[in-house]
Amino acid sequence: MQRRAVPAVLAAALLLTAGCSSDSSDGADPSGTDRGASPTSTAQSSPAGSPTEQAPPAKGSVKVLRTVATGLNSPWGLAPLPGGDLLVSSRDEATITRIDDKTGKKTELGEVPGVSPSGEGGLLGIALSPDYASDHLIYAYFTSASDNRIVRMLYDEKKPSGEQLGAPDTVFRGIPKGVIHNGGRIAFGPDKMLYAGTGESGDTGLSQDRKSLGGKILRMTPDGEPAPGNPFPDSPVYSLGHRNVQGLAWDDKQRLFASEFGQDTWDELNAIKPGDNYGWPEAEGKGGGSGFHDPVAQWRTDEASPSGIAYAEGSVWMAGLRGERLWRIPLKGTQAAADPQSFLEGEYGRLRTVAPAGGDRLWLVTSNTDGRGDAKGDDDRILELEVR
Repeated sequence: MQRRAVPAVLAAALLLTAGCSSDSSDGADPSGTDRGASPTSTAQSSPAGSPTEQAPPAKGSVKVLRTVATGLNSPWGLAPLPGGDLLVSSRDEATITRIDDKTGKKTELGEVPGVSPSGEGGLLGIALSPDYASDHLIYAYFTSASDNRIVRMLYDEKKPSGEQLGAPDTVFRGIPKGVIHNGGRIAFGPDKMLYAGTGESGDTGLSQDRKSLGGKILRMTPDGEPAPGNPFPDSPVYSLGHRNVQGLAWDDKQRLFASEFGQDTWDELNAIKPGDNYGWPEAEGKGGGSGFHDPVAQWRTDEASPSGIAYAEGSVWMAGLRGERLWRIPLKGTQAAADPQSFLEGEYGRLRTVAPAGGDRLWLVTSNTDGRGDAKGDDDRILELEVR
């Protein structure tokens, strides 16, 4: 099936720049500087929402209910299926696996063709079609030999294990690729449009270039066309000035939030407003000046290095890679209602993805086999959490 392709954008630099080491996308500080400062809430520039909105308690709690599955290799994306089972993507193996949410049994759907794993690239985010009940389509964001792209594949669970994925149909192509900063999170919003977080692939100039797909949040139709109502005519760009977006989530008022890796100073949680500029590389963290949207909250890079986020119980929950902890950011509108609070610090190693499991439950995916940090054991796992 042919789709209109967006022309490829050349990433001008794959080399790591000063202050940006091979671990930079996970917030590494090559200087070894002490980064012990506390996380900071900084949402004054964001609309607060209705005065009648109720904030959750300032302090929350996290309880690990069980380990759902172990033995995963470089897990990245997670997509809950109707009925409770989970699909998980392997960045380095380029496979999608189904996890029985009750027994932990793993069934490989198949390998996604065309994936070219290297550095931080590979098979990244996955999402179910908004019409999955009738079309059985899985969307995937991956790094190819030439770019980052989004495809969709038919899932036929009646076929033998390893042969259940149909041929990929390319929905969107031309997102800059690099050894670092490939973004990769995709999600369908409440409006049934497809959102994608991208990185600037190590070329910081792409983030402020509206014509580039790098360092952006993109919004498109399920067929890969610029979505109706986007802020820039005939463009999939929804927001710009990002460094490396790997977390997307909506609150119960359908407001979009995104997590973002900083370089050496501040990681961010942002409230996304269509057409707004989030500052990179001119600004990192709050106080970037006129024309830049300040973050809801910010963290030193060794405390967070955030990837996936989810919304539950009035808070955004943010998985930290280098920080090896789960952050809770209680919200009132698009402001932090209290200081962020951390949980599970160092208990499960690097945390990659967090996803809603309904009500006060979350799914949490570790990331200890991705070649970064000190592995906590020789595999990765999925946990079920109860959060307040």
